[in-house]
Amino acid sequence: MSARRSGKCHCGRVRYEITGPVRQVVECHCESCRRLTGSVWHAIGARLADVSIDDDRNSLSWYRSSEKVERGFCSNCGSTMFFRRDGGDTITITAGSLDQPTGLHLMMRIFLDEAADYAADTSGDDIPRYGSFPEMHHFAIPED
Repeated sequence: MSARRSGKCHCGRVRYEITGPVRQVVECHCESCRRLTGSVWHAIGARLADVSIDDDRNSLSWYRSSEKVERGFCSNCGSTMFFRRDGGDTITITAGSLDQPTGLHLMMRIFLDEAADYAADTSGDDIPRYGSFPEMHHFAIPED
């Protein structure tokens, strides 16, 4: 059974609720995520149909970060919140925007070939690691 999860941006103007299952946390070291966050990106995934976004002050802004991808952020406080692919039925949500406790765990690290030279050495842990983007099945949202 899915746990109901919620979250918000730093200032609270953009809030969301997830009523279905989520994919566990992915840590991304790609250059785009690193420049966006100043470090690494930690995110979960959910089906769009299971996510409701409350933006009554019209603070959620979207910008095209690549040919097929948009990123959503709060235009008031600047919090990075969402990532979505054109035509997809899922949305990626920053793990840091989730209300605590999340009950989630880190499931994989990706784009380690692009990691910053100051990134922590995690080679000794048992978290699956990928030098680039792994096959899409790794990002599947679990069934309820």
